[in-house]
Amino acid sequence: MSNLTVAFISLSGNTLSFVKRLSDYLKLNHNIDTRQINIKDLNHETFPVDEPFVAILPTYLEGGNGIDHGDVEILTNPLGDFISAHDNYKNCFGIIGSGNRNFNNQYCLTAKQYSQRFGFPMLGDFELRGTISDIERLAAIILKAQEEFTAQR
Repeated sequence: MSNLTVAFISLSGNTLSFVKRLSDYLKLNHNIDTRQINIKDLNHETFPVDEPFVAILPTYLEGGNGIDHGDVEILTNPLGDFISAHDNYKNCFGIIGSGNRNFNNQYCLTAKQYSQRFGFPMLGDFELRGTISDIERLAAIILKAQEEFTAQR
């Protein structure tokens, strides 16, 4: 049996729902156990993550339009703090963003910014809670990225 670690933050429950359904899908279809690290539950505490992990976060921004600078990340900052603490970013093999397509250029902007900030790839995105198609698609992408990351180490 394989393992996958997912670090995420969920504020409205959409990301938590996605992570739970992704975990169930991976267990049922790939015999993979998922370690879920919900940053919201940590109350700004950090610890080293020594194994490869994927990060998943929603987009909460204030200001800006997604094109020019001026947007400010709000509410999800603890995930960025967690990734940067203890050099955890070195074990993050990618990030997945969620959001609402109604926000146009700001859709999944935080994940894009984290990708650039920490130097790991943005693996994909999903809207709101995601669909089963999103779960199937992103599970395949995650497993491939984890395998490639592990092979490079």
